[in-house]
Amino acid sequence: MKHDFTRREFLALIGAGSAALAIPQGLRAFAQGARPPHLVLSVADALGRGELGCQGNKQIPTPNIDSIASGGVRFTNGYVSCPVCSPTRAGLMTGRYQQRFGHEFNPGPAAAAPFGLPLSQTTIAQRLKDAGYVTGIVVKWHLGNTEKFRPLQRGFDEFFGFLGGAHQYFVTGAPAAAGNNAIMRGNKAVEEKEYLTDAFSREATAFIEKHKKEPFFLYLPFNAVHSPLQAPKKYLDRFASIKDEKRQKFAAMLSAMDDAVGAVLKALRDNGLEENTLVVFHSDNGGPTASTTSSNGPLRGFKGQVLEGGVRVAYMMQWKGTIPPGTVDARPVIQLDIAPTLLAAAGGKAPADAFDGANLLPYVKSGGDSKGKPHEALYWRFGDQDAIRKGDWKLVRMGTGPELYNLADDIGEKTNLAGKNPEKVKELQADLEKWESKLAQPLWKRQTQPKAARRTKAAANRAKRAAPAPAK
Repeated sequence: MKHDFTRREFLALIGAGSAALAIPQGLRAFAQGARPPHLVLSVADALGRGELGCQGNKQIPTPNIDSIASGGVRFTNGYVSCPVCSPTRAGLMTGRYQQRFGHEFNPGPAAAAPFGLPLSQTTIAQRLKDAGYVTGIVVKWHLGNTEKFRPLQRGFDEFFGFLGGAHQYFVTGAPAAAGNNAIMRGNKAVEEKEYLTDAFSREATAFIEKHKKEPFFLYLPFNAVHSPLQAPKKYLDRFASIKDEKRQKFAAMLSAMDDAVGAVLKALRDNGLEENTLVVFHSDNGGPTASTTSSNGPLRGFKGQVLEGGVRVAYMMQWKGTIPPGTVDARPVIQLDIAPTLLAAAGGKAPADAFDGANLLPYVKSGGDSKGKPHEALYWRFGDQDAIRKGDWKLVRMGTGPELYNLADDIGEKTNLAGKNPEKVKELQADLEKWESKLAQPLWKRQTQPKAARRTKAAANRAKRAAPAPAK
């Protein structure tokens, strides 16, 4: 249900009495004078947990992203439900473990038409649209290329960006030459001459300016700092002291993204919206250190692995006047929590079983539940890998026998305690397998290995899981 009135008109409707019946369900919750908040969700692509200033990086300044943490809450145990791009985004958009509906792997190439977020799943954009919000996405979709899977068919009113999993940052050639991965406005390919991160900053701030008088949801999933490593001279010059060419380009790309986040925050301030906007920032998975230099800090592993380096990410949110500034929260949370949190902030409703994620507002708002925990356990399955975190204990299975870690003492997953704690291994394996028994089969196969090799490796891994690995 699309609303066709601005916030100013909405307030007039409130004063009109009987006209309030026309207000969408979500906005009706604010009919006593409170304004519905604006919602901004920004996602970095393949950004390692250790690369932000607020996470300890002193080489690459990220003052704008850091300001979200200092102005609100930074989760030190923030996770995503998959160590690669598209499944994480499927979980983000639905608030559900993506394995429940078969979106376990990245979709296939653009020519493979059937691949996309299943139409059976309701996106947070659709729920917010039904609640009276105008919805927009700028940048990367990666949830299906064919028209039925595209943003405008999945709850978004506006779209500027590309449909695939990655893109050149300097666009050359005619728009049509890029096929299904062209830069698009709506469903039409367009020519873009700016460095893409700068172009996406332009489009995001324009969306805010256009819709500042009505409640909006802006989804800003950057393609930075995903490969290819490309940056213009103005950003490279900031890091002339970095002699490693790959690292210099990465730093420039991250700095450009930080500038883009800063432009969005400035647009909110300049339009008087900052105090009434919930801003969320996280990365879609850990960094692929070897290919981009993106560091995961003290964590073991990287993109593509269910080890901490693959799934534990930078994660923060700001809502000035509602979330106390400078909060550091150590409770495990996951990107699945974002959809129910945004919907709750908007006053929208969903069926009781709609989400696996938790609404985080009761935990982080002023006077919130400081001792409760949003989750008893978090789970991962990615092909032959699976894992569970329950309290400080994490069980990992990657084909070499169970690995057990106490993350309170061993954030780097260096000391395997499986051999010394067989009962804990047994408990966590039972919980993990109970969760996995309720999951769907993947709708498409993983694209990184030949089919025969996948089958052989999977059989070998299942055999190896039978006995715990020795304690280290």
